[in-house]
Formats: sequence, C-alpha cells, structure tokens
Amino acid sequence: MTIPTPEFNRRQMLKSATCGLGYLAFASLCQQEAQAGPLAPRQPHHPPRARRMIFLHMRGGPSAMETFEYKTELNRREGEAGKANKRKLVASKWNWKRRGESGLWVSDLVRHQAEHADDLCVLSGMHTDIANHTPAMLQLHTGSFAFTRPSMGAWLLYGLGSENQNLPGFVSICPPLINGGTKNYGAAFLPAVYQGTAIGDIKTPVRNAKIGNIRNPQYTSTLQREQLDVIQSLNQRMARRDPSDSQINGVIESYELAFRMQSELPAVMNLSDETPATLESYGIGDGKPSDNFGRQCLLARRMIEAGVRHVEVCDEFWDQHGGLVKGHNARAAATDQPIGALLTDLKQRGMLDDTLVVWGGEFGRTPDTARKDFDGRDHNARGYTMWLAGGGVKGGFQYGATDELGYEAVEGRVHLHDLHATILHLMGLDHTQLTYRYAGRDFRLTDVHGRVVNEILS
Repeated sequence: MTIPTPEFNRRQMLKSATCGLGYLAFASLCQQEAQAGPLAPRQPHHPPRARRMIFLHMRGGPSAMETFEYKTELNRREGEAGKANKRKLVASKWNWKRRGESGLWVSDLVRHQAEHADDLCVLSGMHTDIANHTPAMLQLHTGSFAFTRPSMGAWLLYGLGSENQNLPGFVSICPPLINGGTKNYGAAFLPAVYQGTAIGDIKTPVRNAKIGNIRNPQYTSTLQREQLDVIQSLNQRMARRDPSDSQINGVIESYELAFRMQSELPAVMNLSDETPATLESYGIGDGKPSDNFGRQCLLARRMIEAGVRHVEVCDEFWDQHGGLVKGHNARAAATDQPIGALLTDLKQRGMLDDTLVVWGGEFGRTPDTARKDFDGRDHNARGYTMWLAGGGVKGGFQYGATDELGYEAVEGRVHLHDLHATILHLMGLDHTQLTYRYAGRDFRLTDVHGRVVNEILS
C-alpha cells in the first residue's frame, strides 16, 4: 500500500499558519459576499442624494385643484362651459391658504401635509400618456403601459442592491389587486430576486396582513438549514443545466432570503415597541379612519430604518367621478395625518435628508364635469400634481403649472419618464446607464426617453 505524500511538510505548515488569521478573515468575507449574491449593496453611478425611497401611492388620481394647485380663475368661473360639449367648470370645494415660510398654496383638505409645505417639492406640470387606470398605473410603476417591464422598485434594487440581507430590498404594502396587479411591483425580465415582496393587499387591512410561512412550527433553525441545503443543492444543479433561466436563481435567492427573514422581519412588523404618542401621531387606533394607512406609513418608516431600499404604500379610492366632496374627504381622513406624521418622524430621526418620499396617483382630475350637481371630476392625464420631499429636492418649491383652468400642463412640464430619470438620479443612478440586456437589446426604466429635472434639485 502506497502512502500519499503530504502536499506540504511540517515546516511549510508552520510557516503558512502565521497567515492563518488573515486567511480566516478573507474566507469569511468571501462567504458573506457569496451569501449576499445579487442583493449585495452596489456602488451607485454618482454620489446619491437619497439612500432609500418611500412611494405614497394614491390610487385613482387625486385632484390637483383640491390639494396643491390653486386655481383662482377656475374658482371664479364655476358653472361656465368647459372645453367639451355639455361639460361645466367646477370650482374647488375647499379653502386654501399660503403655508409655511415658502408660501405654498395648499388646501385645507390636506392640512397635515400643509404643515410640511416648506419640505414639499410640488410638481404641478406632471403629464402622462393615457387616462385609463390600468395602463396609467403600469406606466407610473414600470415606465410602459403597453409592455411588461420591470417596476421602478425592481430597477432600484437591481442597481443598488439591499442594505440588509435579512429583509427584502423592495416591499409593496397593501398593493392593488387590479390595474396591473403584481406587474406594478414585478421584475419582468430582470432576475426574479429583484421583484417586490407584497405584504397583504389593498382589500386586507395591514394589521391582518401576514407573510406566509415566516415560521416553521416543526423544525428548529438548524434542521431547517440542513433541509434547505439539500433543496438548494438540487436547485443549483438545475440552475447549472439552464444558466439562462433567472427564475431558478430567483427561487434559490428567495429561499435563502426567506430563511434569513425569520429572524428579523417579524420584529420589524411588530409595532408594540412604538410609544403611544407615536401611534397616536400616525392616527393608529381602533375605529379611526387613518388606522390602516397609518400602520402602512409607520411600517414603511421601520422598514427603511432597518435597511429596506424601497417601500410603496397604497391607498384607494381617489377616483371620484361623482361624490367628489365625500370621496376626497374620506381619502384625506384616511391618509393625510399618517403622511404628515411620517414626514415629521423622518425629520426627527434625521432621515428625511437621505430618504426620498414621493406622493401621487397615476394621473389627475379634470377641471370640469358633465354632472349637474358639480360634484365630480373625471380622469386627466394631460396635467396633474405630484410632490417629492427629502432626498435632495428643493423644499417649499412649486415647479410647473397647468393652464389657468387646469386642463393641461403648460409650464415646467414633467413626463413620467422625466420623473423616473430624476428619482434614479437622486438615488445615485444614471437612467441612461442603468440597463439590462434582454432579447438582443439593452432595456432601461425610461426606455429611450427621460431627462433629469435639474430645476428641482437642491
């Protein structure tokens, strides 16, 4: 029997052992990087102004004439003929005031947001391509209403990675079930690991929303790890057979993330450690109209504080063709106090400066109506308002405007492609360089369009 010769002798072993600690540290770093995989933090294209983003999505289309764009001529001419046959102009139904040191006009409908007028960058020249909910929502979220494309959150996660490997990098809280559904937070042709993690849905109060199978009632963590290792070895074998199938790698990464989430996500979603004063400020409490959205906003703050890159919270139903006063009052009662509390909370924690907050819907409302009671507004994609706060934008600043009646954007026009380009820029990404090769061409969030709106940058 031949005894194999050792690869190195005793002297060589002792000599190499002097670097043992360095080898161990290097191996640990390599292991961490391998575990992080495609969600590892990545360097942006340029120094970012914002590290994370919260999108406050008002599904249905809030009225600019009732919130952030004061129209004296429209209010004066209520009842006169509108542009289309049998339509009449509708005045704003709420009182308006100049707010803060900046003097921004904000209506009493959103009085809690009005208290933050000096933090708001109001874009009143927004416009998009289509005035139907589903395509407009898809364009708002993905940049395209005609094709299945990755969502903005997926692009952000693809470009920047995640700051916490134990939590999803992109979360959509109570997303809509209709108007594009999962496509609004999907990854499309990007690797599946970049898609958003949904918590609940628009029909389920967030206090009842659960992420399924977050705990294993049968196996300890050690046994789960052993079981997962066996499953992952099979997945990895399949991935090697078909390297082009990103879904397999997405499954592998999602299993690993789900395993890690068990230790951290339940604590992030548990609001019991928040003070009664904090809960009250967000409008959280049994029977309060703001309870559900307040919980969403507080969860958003806790998630970005824990390292989640992008969080979307969603409210509905801002689509008041009729019953404008009752409907907008109800939506404001549900969302305005939580939004104000979120901005206050971020400022007090020193987080607003590097957190970008975006508010708005998929389009706006018309200045006229065909209703005889003058209590409604219809879809308007040609001119509407969104606002941004924090994360490198000018506060107490209004950019752009619609015409004197509010039909279409005429000054400081900002298309959704421009908004997307600007958001990416604020997050440290060049929208022309953030591309993904698919089906023989390079795709990007802004397609072949978009400009950074430098006028609103601080």
